[in-house]
Amino acid sequence: MAKISAGSFDLNKWLSGGYDSDIITTIYGGPGTGKTNLCLLAAVSQAKKGNKVIFMDTEGGFSSERVKQMTANGNGDKEMDWNEVLKNIFILKPTNFDEQKKAFDQLLKYLKDEISLIVVDGMTMLYRLEFADARENGKANGDDLERIQKVNAELTRQMRLLAEISRKRNIPVIVTNQIYNWENENRMVGGDILKYWSKCLIELENDRGRRCVYLRKHRSMEEKSLVFQIWDGGVRKRGWI
Repeated sequence: MAKISAGSFDLNKWLSGGYDSDIITTIYGGPGTGKTNLCLLAAVSQAKKGNKVIFMDTEGGFSSERVKQMTANGNGDKEMDWNEVLKNIFILKPTNFDEQKKAFDQLLKYLKDEISLIVVDGMTMLYRLEFADARENGKANGDDLERIQKVNAELTRQMRLLAEISRKRNIPVIVTNQIYNWENENRMVGGDILKYWSKCLIELENDRGRRCVYLRKHRSMEEKSLVFQIWDGGVRKRGWI
């Protein structure tokens, strides 16, 4: 089974070699849990090898300074100027759900280059805003159900496209997702849509500074967890539980 590095020795060990190449991995959790850090780690690891990465940033979390830190503290990778690393990362920054739709329409064009990783950091951020608008304004116009169905259908189309690209072209896909609390239970935004198309689900938690990553779903590994810390070079373990 082909895998790519997670950009961290400890994460690679925990994931039995890294992220699978032919599936969607969804990383989800609350604000400040480390989702973007895990995305950047994988992206920088590929870019340092001279491989091209598509990084779609819907939340404004992509940081050139963080890339510089990770490159300088390279986890044993070969030395490379961080500006050269950035040249290997194609950054897309949609600011609304319509722009996100157009960005997905352009994905196949970017795949003319040799892409080794696709990241969508904030898969449901703009969807969530569009969904709320559809409910609010749709009620006023009497077409809320139709608009909500269209928004859900578009998110499904985007996830299906990512799954097809990953499976047919053997390109790993990492997406991040937010959570919300419903009756004292944390649930993913987009619910069954993301769960269905993702073959690997990873949950992040930050409990008053104690960070933990949980493997919730995987086609060949059992559920497990790892306590970790974020440092300049990326992510490393604090202990096994």
